[in-house]
Amino acid sequence: MSQVEATAETPFWERGNLAPVHEEVTAFDLPVEGAIPPELNGLYARNGANPREGHSGHWFIGDGMLHGVSLKNGRAEWYRNRWVRTPRFNGAPRRPGVPDIRSSVANTNVIAHAGKIMALVENALPMTMTRELDTVGFQDYGGKLDTPFTAHPKICPDTGELHFFGYGFVPPFLTYHAVDASGELMRSIPVPTRASTMMHDFAMTSGHIVFMDLPVVFDMPAAQRGTMPFAWSDSYGARLGILKRGAGIESLRWVEVEPCYVFHVANAFEEADGTIVIDVAWYKELWRGGPSATSFDKALLKRWRIPPGATRAQEQQLDDRSIEFPRVNDDRAGLRHDIVYAVDSGQGSLASDQASSLRKYDLKTGKSAEHVFRNGVSSEFVHIQPEGAGGEDDGWLIGFVYDRARNASDLLILDAQNIESKPVARIGLPARVPQGFHGNWMPGV
Repeated sequence: MSQVEATAETPFWERGNLAPVHEEVTAFDLPVEGAIPPELNGLYARNGANPREGHSGHWFIGDGMLHGVSLKNGRAEWYRNRWVRTPRFNGAPRRPGVPDIRSSVANTNVIAHAGKIMALVENALPMTMTRELDTVGFQDYGGKLDTPFTAHPKICPDTGELHFFGYGFVPPFLTYHAVDASGELMRSIPVPTRASTMMHDFAMTSGHIVFMDLPVVFDMPAAQRGTMPFAWSDSYGARLGILKRGAGIESLRWVEVEPCYVFHVANAFEEADGTIVIDVAWYKELWRGGPSATSFDKALLKRWRIPPGATRAQEQQLDDRSIEFPRVNDDRAGLRHDIVYAVDSGQGSLASDQASSLRKYDLKTGKSAEHVFRNGVSSEFVHIQPEGAGGEDDGWLIGFVYDRARNASDLLILDAQNIESKPVARIGLPARVPQGFHGNWMPGV
């Protein structure tokens, strides 16, 4: 379905720049306005739902498509977009409501760890990919991984360990895993929860893992309809599970928060006295009445503080403007951060193509700055810190921006210290990149 063919009955995820593209494109020697920093040698890739054909049932369950740009020695070598060739994509039957960790659309994130590029979705195993975005196959860590793999794993900048979890619809509903820097699965711990909840993200500090047990719970009727199998519950409650890194489940403790939902954690860290601080994109509620709802509420930047021994988190709203896709400098993952970058969703929400600016929060000074894309629509931006840099906001921000005027997209590189200024480089792409989900910069790949 093209943008022109959309009607009033067309679902929001098939309209405007959320609508899928239908061709795989390869283009070399991309045009550049400005100058690509010569330090940027690697691959930027981003994932998103792009149904191959027909109606996907929900924005979150369309076939995964990767969009990638290779940068080398100041040049934009190529752009590629490729569907992830999962068994589902290749025609394997889908059985609504039946758990199967190999029934994947691999549509949410793409990361590199231990020499492997992996396309991720939270209800299945990772799919390994080549640098050219061709599909290799499932990654199950030598048969040791028997749960799904979150779309939001965390890589510890100190140890190189990959921390992640899998949730499911039958007990144990939640399992925490850790993989060492060489790619060996070294720890799997079932985590007791009261039910199956939609746990999209989690938090990591230098000493703890924090799970978000929030009141969007499994809904069998929705699962049998073939849409997202979750709905809001007024009775479930909301809490954070805090597990000491490297310890057994006996170290787990629960801390209450106000009922809410969180798709995305910006980062978390520990203060000198052991207080855990978590910054999130916070929704007052989500999917009351079920996932067939056509819109999302707006998210706000919020901070949870959990002093040692506390049974309830302290909560602080950091801004009253709507945001999504919060990110920090990944070299600060689990460590103290003062800078958060987030997409300003404007008058829209997560499920819109109205995001016209990227915001930078300096939480130390309380100030913020914006880069406004004028005729463009912003996707998530990722921070790249040059090797040897010391400042938290040294380096660049990189992300796709849809240009309405030419119905195609650009890859923009911004100065992270001067976010309001003209882009350092604008790389013209030969095609439209639909509003998608998450991606990462992969240096040296």
